[in-house]
Amino acid sequence: MKTAILTALLFFSFALAQDCKVQEGYASWYGGKFHGRKTSSGEVFNKHKFTAASRDYPLGTYLLVKNLSNGEEVVVVVTDRGPAKRSRIIDLSKSAAEKIGMLRQGVAKVQVMPLYCAVKGDELSEEVHEEIIRDLLNTL
Repeated sequence: MKTAILTALLFFSFALAQDCKVQEGYASWYGGKFHGRKTSSGEVFNKHKFTAASRDYPLGTYLLVKNLSNGEEVVVVVTDRGPAKRSRIIDLSKSAAEKIGMLRQGVAKVQVMPLYCAVKGDELSEEVHEEIIRDLLNTL
């Protein structure tokens, strides 16, 4: 059953990724007062899930976010619009920010790309594919 759900999620991600638009810029994170509130997608925000707010990617798009200072990566799903500050390209949920090691500093330089673009090639190791699947489960 989980495999079917993950396959459907990846298919959705493929359908929503219009192109392989890769961005570099600054990410911030949000949680606290937003936990439990509705997002732009209509979902209730959960700071413990791997989600994000983006102005540039469609709601429901799965993204691979890489912290450029330490190489840590996380897969998130876009559930909200933002960030509020124009100088930032993405807002991550608290748990997603924690996974890539940016929780303490609050802001990090990141690379963001649709998950489809990251997995369409064969250059990812089996270990990376397994990590992506674990992250996808944290978006549900």
